[in-house]
Amino acid sequence: MERCSRVLIDDPAALRGRWKTAVPGFDALWLELGCGKGRFTADTAEQNPSELLVALEKVPDVMVMAMERCCERDLQNVRFIDGDALALPVLFEPDEVDRIYINFCDPWPKNSAAKHRLTAPGFLEIYETILKPEGEIHFKTDNLPLFDWSVESFENNGWTLSEVTRDLHANGPVGVMTDYEAKFYAEGVKINRLVARKERA
Repeated sequence: MERCSRVLIDDPAALRGRWKTAVPGFDALWLELGCGKGRFTADTAEQNPSELLVALEKVPDVMVMAMERCCERDLQNVRFIDGDALALPVLFEPDEVDRIYINFCDPWPKNSAAKHRLTAPGFLEIYETILKPEGEIHFKTDNLPLFDWSVESFENNGWTLSEVTRDLHANGPVGVMTDYEAKFYAEGVKINRLVARKERA
């Protein structure tokens, strides 16, 4: 953790409303919820050097691996937050984030736990607040029941969907993969993906 301290934000709430001035030189602010071991984080940051990518992860031991991955490549446009998605309103002010990535989140399969899914209405309200009016959510999962439930959740809460697919890599690898995704692809597991945007009046 100490060796990679330059990419860790110790007090992210202090940057609320001033991320782009505190970490200057970038065109947009992208947020990844649950970065895991950081394959997607590092590859996305490397391929988009003009964007600032902030990765949120609530499991410190896993986040350290992601931080090491980014530091080994000397990536300058990625920062990490040790925290939970419920804290997002404290970390980002309204209209501050340009894009949110949600990759292979916990499906919380029991109906009684549906409110904990990162695509549940309560979380969608949070995302709508911190996203810019033209902001997008990019969502991927291998879990088809979660994906179908999420499609309904987005649509029932006024989000417009595009690029909806239930077999993202049908014709070969597409886009940046997570570690889980690469493993699933090798095993022939289908990946579901969508892009969601909330139009505002």
